[in-house]
Amino acid sequence: MQFRCLPDALSTALGQWSGDTLAVGLFASSEERPEHPLRSELLAAFGGDLQQRLEQRRFKAKPGECLTLERLGASPRSLILVGLGEPAGFDLDDLRAAAASVAQAAAAAAAEDLAVAMPCEGFESAAAGRAIAEAVRLSLYSDQRFKSEPEPRPLPAVVSLIGLPASCAQALEAVSGTCAGVELARQLVAAPPNVVTPQHLADTAAAIARDHGLELRVLERDACEALGMGAYLGVAQGSDLAPKFIHLIYHPAGGAQRRVVLVGKGLTFDSGGYNLKTAGSQIEMMKYDMGGSAAVLGAARAIGELKPEAVEVHVIVAACENMISGGAVHPGDILTASNGTTIEINNTDAEGRLTLADALVYACKLEPDAVVDLATLTGACVIALGAEMAGLWSCSDGLSRALQAAGAASGEALWPMPLRRSYKAGLKSPVADLKNTGPRPGGAITAALFLQDFVTRDLPWAHLDIAGTVWSDKGRSLDPAGATGFGVRTLVNWVCSGAPVALQA
Repeated sequence: MQFRCLPDALSTALGQWSGDTLAVGLFASSEERPEHPLRSELLAAFGGDLQQRLEQRRFKAKPGECLTLERLGASPRSLILVGLGEPAGFDLDDLRAAAASVAQAAAAAAAEDLAVAMPCEGFESAAAGRAIAEAVRLSLYSDQRFKSEPEPRPLPAVVSLIGLPASCAQALEAVSGTCAGVELARQLVAAPPNVVTPQHLADTAAAIARDHGLELRVLERDACEALGMGAYLGVAQGSDLAPKFIHLIYHPAGGAQRRVVLVGKGLTFDSGGYNLKTAGSQIEMMKYDMGGSAAVLGAARAIGELKPEAVEVHVIVAACENMISGGAVHPGDILTASNGTTIEINNTDAEGRLTLADALVYACKLEPDAVVDLATLTGACVIALGAEMAGLWSCSDGLSRALQAAGAASGEALWPMPLRRSYKAGLKSPVADLKNTGPRPGGAITAALFLQDFVTRDLPWAHLDIAGTVWSDKGRSLDPAGATGFGVRTLVNWVCSGAPVALQA
């Protein structure tokens, strides 16, 4: 799918569009408010009978309302109108939702050449263009890899954005790489655990390295043992599948002025171990417990294509399964992480933080300017924030603000959460340095505090708990039902915007 901008005047572009499908976003009309110029231009381009047809079809331009008008023997043959509601409070998320509705209607109309005109006043032009283009492409994503008879779904080959300046062209060129990264993350999360194994994640990293010129290191079990990664290997020891510690590196041309590390939780299946997940715990969905690794690998794929300048990016995934066997870790065992911290296992289903502990120690040894980890870590975060926001914990106000801004610009909401030191008392163990879980209240906070113990003091670090956002049962806006690829756009935006250079602890 190719995106381009048409900087012509709206009246010219709307009236002379020669493609097969034109989509226009309209605000609700009101006697108290002047008619928006886009509605006026549309009526001028298509004649007075259009207003009559809108009245006949009772089109009120309510948010999400979508109307397709077929025009036999005319060009364009299909006119799609999407309601935007009231202009007050209209934001980039509303723009994305409208563009996603347009894309679905265009696919239903078998559009081959689609033009989209949206009111973009009040938005920076490149941000608006990127939001529309990403919404169109990502909302049309359909995963049919495991169906015996895939359903063909023709998609527009070219999407033109009307009324945006030519300066937006560069922003639109980045859409393909970013969306490819999101789609890769979706594919990894959605695939069953007998397909996406630790080896499959390593193979995916190898493909990214090969196709986009990145460096790859994969540490096998013996190398991890030599580094003292007892927490990570303790989780992996119950599985017949070998763990794979993945280290993928993007080196910018011309050298790096800063270095960042992205760490993703890589549990390709989580049974809960001897604290076995039971009915109602969504054990059948624990294929998505590697959503953090999918996000950082998707980001690596996008970064490899976009090639940001002056920033070196390291992607770390401690991939394994959490299974039950005669060799699995017991509740009550004590493991030793690679920084020497001893951990009493009081719940084998709190395994992700154990793998992240050794991954964070490894990441900090790279002497980065910042570390960001992403993990489907706690059900407590889902209860606190629901399915549309990820929790954000950080020891750095500068890093926290930068990630929130990157998320807002990407349509991925991050909510700052506290690292309350007094809650650390809940992780005290009578026999080891730490327990791997604290009390049930504040469980997402104590999980973040646990991770902080494995990060070098004063190093800017952020933890994103994406447990609620990595999967959508019903779909939302530009995300179809299933895997969302959450986190990829935020990471890519943060890395490519140059924000990592302006950090303060």
